[in-house]
Amino acid sequence: MKKLLLLLLCVPLIGMGQQTLNESITHDNLQRDYIIHIPSSYSVNTPIPLVFCFHGYGSDASTIMSYTNFNYISDTAGFIVVYPQGTLDNSGISHWNVGWGGSTVDDIGFTEALMDNLSATYNIDNNRIYSTGMSNGGFMSYQLACQLSNRIAAIASVTGSMTPQTYNACNPQHPTPILQIHGTSDQTVPFLGDPTWTKSIEDVLQYWVAYNNCNTSAVITAIADINIFDGSTAEHIVYDGGDNYITTEHFKIYGGDHDWPGVWGNMDIHASAEVWKFFSGYDINGLISTSTSINDKTIKEKRIVKITD
Repeated sequence: MKKLLLLLLCVPLIGMGQQTLNESITHDNLQRDYIIHIPSSYSVNTPIPLVFCFHGYGSDASTIMSYTNFNYISDTAGFIVVYPQGTLDNSGISHWNVGWGGSTVDDIGFTEALMDNLSATYNIDNNRIYSTGMSNGGFMSYQLACQLSNRIAAIASVTGSMTPQTYNACNPQHPTPILQIHGTSDQTVPFLGDPTWTKSIEDVLQYWVAYNNCNTSAVITAIADINIFDGSTAEHIVYDGGDNYITTEHFKIYGGDHDWPGVWGNMDIHASAEVWKFFSGYDINGLISTSTSINDKTIKEKRIVKITD
């Protein structure tokens, strides 16, 4: 009787409130860990978007979860967010294999296996899977856009870039919305790049402007300098008019270092809020709605390009 009463008391709680779970899968004979947050609005009857959030080099899933505050945005906007954990490299430091240091870990395969696992467990909207991350996690997001684009609707990189290996071998399969957030004074991932390991932010943006067939002239909007004590200012650079009505965008933080804006560094924007705002407009076929977002006078004629396998 006590067991039955306990069961009855617990059953209502299963469907109530958000959940944050520590989980793992096995891939390539390795245990791969991740944290997943499911919003209280989740229903098995309704497909839900999925956001991957990759930590930086030497960091971990718990840390990036704590400072990005994507769990709160997930609860209010209604998407599942997953924070994968990288493996240790030859120096014993957690990383994502984007072509550095001779790593042989198959992080692309792990990510795809995790997508499959989550899609089998939850009602995931497979047209709305997104990737973001800090630093090495931003590099990882670009690698997914290049090597797993048949599964990725859009990506956003915060202080990351593309390695020469990713850049030279990039093979996206559909127009891909891109958001880059980067400081001009970044001392870790230099804004101007380093030919030995990272492309310049301008090179990265121009790659995607060209691939996405965006307008080559950007619309630039100054962001209000609401915090005059943070040592930086920001502007929003938008290359619009891309195929499937997508954009390639950049929040350029003048004087910004290796920061997650809104948490530390620049306080005029909040990177997490801007990332979800950007993602929410797109699925894997491009702009979700053209009814209020398209100005016909400023967008050139575009063929509608559907994703190919």
